[in-house]
Formats: sequence, structure tokens, C-alpha cells
Amino acid sequence: MNNRFARTLGWLAVPCLVAAGALAWYVTRQPVTAFEQAPAAEFDPALVSRGEYVARLSDCVACHSLPGKAPFAGGLEMATPLGNIHATNVTPDPTHGIGRYSLADFDRAVRHGVAPGGRRLYPAMPYPSYAKLSDDDVRSLYAFFMKGVQPANQANLPSDIPWPLNMRWPIALWNGLFAPNTPYAAKPAQDALWNRGAYIVQGPGHCGSCHTPRGLAFNEKALDEAGKPFLAGALLDGWYAPSLRQDPNTGLGRWNEAQIVQFLKTGRNQHAVVYGSMTEAFNNSTQFMSDDDLAAIARYLKSLPGDPQRDGAPWAYQAVAANARPDAPGAHTYATRCASCHGLDGKGQPDWMPPLAGATSALATETASAINITLNGAQRVVAAGVPDAYRMPAFREQLSDQDIAEVLTYVRSTWGNHGSAVEAKDVGKLREHTDPASSTPIILQMR
Repeated sequence: MNNRFARTLGWLAVPCLVAAGALAWYVTRQPVTAFEQAPAAEFDPALVSRGEYVARLSDCVACHSLPGKAPFAGGLEMATPLGNIHATNVTPDPTHGIGRYSLADFDRAVRHGVAPGGRRLYPAMPYPSYAKLSDDDVRSLYAFFMKGVQPANQANLPSDIPWPLNMRWPIALWNGLFAPNTPYAAKPAQDALWNRGAYIVQGPGHCGSCHTPRGLAFNEKALDEAGKPFLAGALLDGWYAPSLRQDPNTGLGRWNEAQIVQFLKTGRNQHAVVYGSMTEAFNNSTQFMSDDDLAAIARYLKSLPGDPQRDGAPWAYQAVAANARPDAPGAHTYATRCASCHGLDGKGQPDWMPPLAGATSALATETASAINITLNGAQRVVAAGVPDAYRMPAFREQLSDQDIAEVLTYVRSTWGNHGSAVEAKDVGKLREHTDPASSTPIILQMR
């Protein structure tokens, strides 16, 4: 009996050991890159300049730089569901940065999320999107970081994710399930402009990192137009990143291509002004893109169909009735605090004071953006080096949670808006976990 039991255990041990060995190989293997046998890199000035533009497309500066600090020296704290992490030093410093990286090392980190030595990067680094970068763009990006950025002797900060959640080998399994490993492939049925837009949006622009909802494993539910959730809107850091699809209420359905280009180039158009997390993307990235690339982005985004079932009946303006009660909850607060900029008719003063009639924040199911911007105000929008003259002020000191809930409910139910009511408890939660927006313009330096 004992011998039979021992033999059974022996037979079970064999597949278990094989499985354990396969798992160990899988989670420790180094991804193969296109630059395995690449000769020593040459840093032609034109290549460095091209790399600087790719860094703008990729908005590398937003995470890897801090105001008043050396460009790309890291240090930005980022909250994750597991704990806080910090962006790393990506200057060519040989001790704390990437100065000892070969082109192959750089490619593994950027497109595969694996640092030298096999250390897995947290997917707060958007390598699932950067995986679609072309070989030429990776090469030029490497040239910029090696020769266009000054080394900064600044140590990296550790994460505060507790053990065992800070073990990184499971990220290899996550990558296998949710992260692609091939560059963008042009769609033959589409023209060059559409394909260029798709490449930027899906790849360096990593628009899905904010605008695509995430699954239970914190993965983007879709990485390109083949999936309906792609760019369909998502909650992120106390803001609602709206749909970039052709949803007329919560997306770009009422925008034309020229208006998308104007928004990305100047930070405003007749429909909206950049605010929330998009302010950083505009200040440091989209306004620096070429007109051709902005046109390509607009063409691609306008090709993404909306979802009437999710978005509901299209919004249509309705004037406030002449006999409407001026003492309705929120009406007086709106008239005294909001109407001077946004108008009693809710139409604003485009392109400077955005309309609230038909605004995404007034039609979306999620109320986070409406609450956050009212509580904390807006960051400065800096277009072509000039800070804007008008910005949304913070009302957290002047208005109570109930006041804000009532005025936002009024906005979300007037002029044809059909957003859900805002509750005071939701205002209180965001008040506790957010801070007023800084009035200091932040343009992070690339060099």
C-alpha cells in the first residue's frame, strides 16, 4: 500500500515539476527584440530630433518629470489599486537612469515592459500600447534619450506596494493575457491617413490608457477598434475620461474632424475646453503634434462607431421655460455662481467659456468629472506658451457638498441635459480624496 502511494506521488510529481519548470522559464525569459544583433547605435542629429517628436507623441514627460526637477529624472507618485509606485529616472545617467541600456534593452523595456535583468515593469508604464511602436520610432526614441536628454543623478524611489503583492513575476502572466507583442500593422482596406491616426492613437498616444474601461485584472478591455469597449470612456483618478467614439452624448458624435484638430491643437473648441487629466496631455503633448498627425487622429476617431444602447437618445437643446421656478434646488446657485461665464441659457461663450448645455459632463452616467471640476477648479491651459486668461475656479470653500450636488443636478437636468442626479455623499468622497487644482502653469521641459 505504501509503495503504491509512493509511486502515485512520484507520477504526480513529474508533471508538477515540469509545470513548475515551464512556469519558471516563462516568467523569467527575456523577450526577443528586433535589435538583438543590432550594431552599436549611431546618434545622427536628425534621428535625435525625430526621437524628441516621438517622445512628444508618447507624452513621456508627463510621468517621468516633475515641475522644477531635471527633465525625465522620475519621481512622480502614481496610485494603483495595489499601492503607490513612482516613475523612474529615464535619463542617460549610468547609475540611476538608463545610461547603460543597449538599444535591445531599451526596446524590451518600452515595448515589452521588461527591464535589464528580467525585472518586470508595472503596466502603469503603458507598454501594452507602446508595443505597437514601429522599429524606427523605437530607434529614434532611444537616440533622443541617450543624446537629447541630460543625465540626472537622481535615485529612484521605491514603491509602497506590500509583500507579496510586490512580487513581479505574475506580471509575466498578465502580459501573456493582456499585452500584445507585435508592432502596429497597417490595415490594407484603410488609407494612409487613417492608418497613421490608428497608429498614434493605439500606440504612442496610448489614448486607451485613460479612455478605455478596464477589466477585473485592470487590463484595458480592448486595444483597438475591433473591440467595442475601445475608447468608450472610463473612470480614472477622480475623473471620467469620456468616450472618443461617435457617441453623440458622451463622445465625439457632434464633433467634426476640424473641431477635433482644433481641440488637440489649441485646447478648446465650441464644444469643450480641456480639463482634468487631459490638461497635462494637452500642455505637454498634443499641441506639439504636427497638423498632419492631428488630422490623422481626427480621421481615425471619427471612424469609430458609437453605441446607441449605451449612449441613449441624442441630446437636443431645450430652452428653460419662462415659468420655471427660480427657487428650484440649484437654480439660485447656478444663477449667482455659474451663469456669468456659462450663461443663463447654458450655452457658454465659445470658444473660451464652454457650454454646459449638451456637455459630456452633464450627460455622462458618471458624475466624477462634474464634481471634481466644481470642487477643485481647472489647471491652467497653456497654448503656444501662453497661459489662458480664464479658468474654472474651485468652489470647495464656497459651497457645501449639498450645494454642489444641487447645482450639478440642476445643470444635468436643464437645457435638455439628461444626466443622473448628483448626491452629496459622492461630492463628500471626492472632496476628501482630491485637492484644488494648481493655478501655476506647468509645462514640463524636454531638454
